Amino acid sequence: MTEPGHLHLNLNLLATGRHDHAWRSQADVIDPVDISHYREIARIAERGLFDSLFLADSLALEVEAYRRPWRAFDPIVLFTALSQATERIGLIATVNALFTEPFTIARQVSSLDHISGGRAGWNIVTSLNPAAQANYSQVAAIGHDDRYRKAQEAVQVVHALWESFEPGAVRRDPLAGIYLDADKVHTIDHTGEFFSVTGPFVLPRTPQGRPVIVQAGDSEQLRAMAGQWADAIFTVQQDIRSACQFARDAKRRARRNGRCAADLKILPGLFVVTAGTEAEALARKAEIDAHVDLASERELLAQRIGADPEMLILDKPVPVAVLDAPRAARSVSPAFAKALVAQSQNENLTVRDLLTRNPGGHRYLVGSPESIADNLELWFRERAADGFNLNIDRLPDGLTAFVDHVVPILQRRGIFRREYTGATLRDHLAE
Repeated sequence: MTEPGHLHLNLNLLATGRHDHAWRSQADVIDPVDISHYREIARIAERGLFDSLFLADSLALEVEAYRRPWRAFDPIVLFTALSQATERIGLIATVNALFTEPFTIARQVSSLDHISGGRAGWNIVTSLNPAAQANYSQVAAIGHDDRYRKAQEAVQVVHALWESFEPGAVRRDPLAGIYLDADKVHTIDHTGEFFSVTGPFVLPRTPQGRPVIVQAGDSEQLRAMAGQWADAIFTVQQDIRSACQFARDAKRRARRNGRCAADLKILPGLFVVTAGTEAEALARKAEIDAHVDLASERELLAQRIGADPEMLILDKPVPVAVLDAPRAARSVSPAFAKALVAQSQNENLTVRDLLTRNPGGHRYLVGSPESIADNLELWFRERAADGFNLNIDRLPDGLTAFVDHVVPILQRRGIFRREYTGATLRDHLAE
């Protein structure tokens, strides 16, 4: 096998970081609509030469809003603002494929791509949160078994709209009086099970051809969709062996769709706590964990995975039986619950251990910059990951610690860029 290129780093942009109680250990309480706070985070990540920022989305006011600063901004709107405060870092916005018309998705993401100079990505999600459904009357009747077919059709329509303008369609010829070449603009005439869209699109091709497509999820249906459409997958992997298997399977599916395996990047989530030394990292963790109320956290975790709280005994691992909970009872995806149980069982972690890790289903690393870099390099060189979707404990200072201490080690080892060599998100992913 040829040597992999550069490690890809992406930041999961949360208001105050991954840890639900991080804000309680900060001197100044963050306002979730303080744009200057997000600008600061974006600039730190760009200084660290990250590929992109990633912003999840919620279409309903979730329970976390009552206990921490939450994701309040629309991802497209926030990233449009951040595109004017940064120059190179990519901007991956989540838009649920089930709640928005494909034409609207295509237009919003393409607009962001043009405004940012080719740095936009669309993160496809297919979650059917009942609270979100209650806010969108037109999708209230969607069944769970219908969602993958509808999402697949939505992506197909979005892609067709982006491709409906050929390169060079905008002629701008004042002598001939032709601005847009009609021979290079095409209708898509799509009539499907869920959507009817004639086209053509209303925006020309973007600086990177089309926006990057990213997908989150681990089900069979989502893996199949990613093999056809995705440029990157945000996934949940706990151990290097299963991660290698996932990566091989995902890239095999890309090849089956006539694509190059290297064009599909595998980016597992990773929760990182670091500082100048291991002792400082552990002290940082203890400082934030001091605010954790185990009783209320247990109740919340039980609610998220649809389990009876009495099943979650503090000093025992999470039982496999919690996976038998009805899907509709969970406020998170089945992949999250499965990863949480696997993490607990495989690492012999008790419910108490997980609660003080601020459970998110992703791998969790606490340590010195060298130990963090060692782990990232191992997964990268073993082809378990092309990079990582990083969750930082507390923002912005946790990100500053990673950029100042871990990034230079990765650069010295020759697996991370020393400068941006391209202008677009697609350029970053191609390195």
